[in-house]
Amino acid sequence: MSRTEVVFVDGVRTPFGKAGDKGMYAQTRADDLVVACIRELLRRNPSLPPERVGELAVAATTQIGDQGMTLGRLAVLLSGLPQSVPGYSIDRMCAGAMTALTTTAGAIGFGTIDVAIAAGVEHMGRHPMGERMDPNPRLLSEKLVDPEALSMGNTAENLHDRFPQLTKERADAYAKRSQDKTAAAYEAGKIQPDLVPVQIRTAEQGWGLATKDEPPRAGVTLEALGALKTPFRPHGRVTAGNSAGLNDGATAAVLASESAAAELGLGVKMRLVNWAFVGCEPEVMGYGPVPAAEKALAQAGLSIDDIGLFEINEAFAVQVLSFLDHFGIPDDAEKVNKYGGAIAVGHPLASSGIRLCNNLARQFEENPDVRYGMAAMCIGIGMGVAVIWENPHHADYVPGTAGAQTNSEAK
Repeated sequence: MSRTEVVFVDGVRTPFGKAGDKGMYAQTRADDLVVACIRELLRRNPSLPPERVGELAVAATTQIGDQGMTLGRLAVLLSGLPQSVPGYSIDRMCAGAMTALTTTAGAIGFGTIDVAIAAGVEHMGRHPMGERMDPNPRLLSEKLVDPEALSMGNTAENLHDRFPQLTKERADAYAKRSQDKTAAAYEAGKIQPDLVPVQIRTAEQGWGLATKDEPPRAGVTLEALGALKTPFRPHGRVTAGNSAGLNDGATAAVLASESAAAELGLGVKMRLVNWAFVGCEPEVMGYGPVPAAEKALAQAGLSIDDIGLFEINEAFAVQVLSFLDHFGIPDDAEKVNKYGGAIAVGHPLASSGIRLCNNLARQFEENPDVRYGMAAMCIGIGMGVAVIWENPHHADYVPGTAGAQTNSEAK
C-alpha cells in the first residue's frame, strides 16, 4: 500500500494565560477557548470547505466539566462545522495536542479522510492537573511506580540526581535564555501572527481582549532566578523560574493529504516525515524525548545532525538540558527553541504540542536552508514523543515524495 503524504496546512493558538483566580481566563470557559481557535482556522483558510473536514480531534488532560463530554464532538457543534463532521477527545497528558496531530495524520495517511483539524485545550485554573484523580492503589502497594512518579516536579528533581552535571545554575541560565528569546521574538513580531485574540470577561473588570501571553517575565535576572524557592525538595534545584507554570490556553491546526491541499489551494507549511512515542521510567519522565527522538530518527533514516531546528517543550529546564546533553547540542544552540519556550510563555498541558509545531512552521519559512525540524515533548507518567517535519521551502523538497526516505536512500 502506498503512503499518502500528510502536510501541516496552518495552526493557531490563543494567548496563554496564568491559571488561577487572577488569570485572564479565570471566567472564560475552556471549550470557548478551543472553539475560538477552530473558527480562526476556518476564517484564515477560506478555500477549505468545512464539510471536507473528516475528523476533529480535541485533546484535554482533565476531561471533566467544560473539558469533558467528548469535547471533540461538542466543538464541532459550537464552532459551526457541519453536523456531518465527527469528533472525539484525546488524553495523553502534556502531549495531547501532539497525539491529536499524529492520530489524525494516521487517518489521512491510511486514506480514510483527507482533511482533519487537531486541537488541544487545558484550563488549569478551572481544572487543576489531577482533579478527581483516583490512582489504583496497586501502583504504589505493588511498587509499580515510585510515589514521586506522580509528581512532575519530583521527577524533574530525580533527573537532576541522575545527571549531576545538569546543575541548578545551568537550569537557571537556560530559563533566562528562554525568557530573553521570547521577549525578542515578541519584539520582532514572530509570535503574534499565530495568536487568536480572545474576548474575555470578568465580573470585576467587565469585557476585555486577550492578545498576548500572560506568563512571560521579560528582563528576569539570574540573581532573581537563583533566589526562588525549591518547592519539591529542600535545597533542591527545580523552581518556578526554571519550570513551565500552570496555565490556560488552546491550540488548533489543519492537516491534509498533500493531494487534497493542492486540490483545495491550501498552503503547505510543513510535511510530516515521521513520529515516535515511547515509554520510559515514570520517575524520570523528562527523559522521554531522548529515546523518542532516537526511534523517530531511526525510522526516518536520519541522524540528529540532519535536524536543523528543534522545538522542545520546556516542562522543566533540566528536561531540555538532558536532551541536549545526550545529543551533544550546546545549551545555547541557536537552532533550539528560537522563539523561547514554555518556561516563558506557559504550558497548558494538552494544548502545547501544536504551539511547538506552529513555531517550527514559522521558522521553516525564515530558514529555507534547513530541511528537517523536530518537535519533542516529555509526557507525564513516563513517556516521550518526537515528531519530524520537512521544510517545503528547502531546495530539495519535492511535492509527492517522502523526503526522508529519499534522503536515506541517497546515503
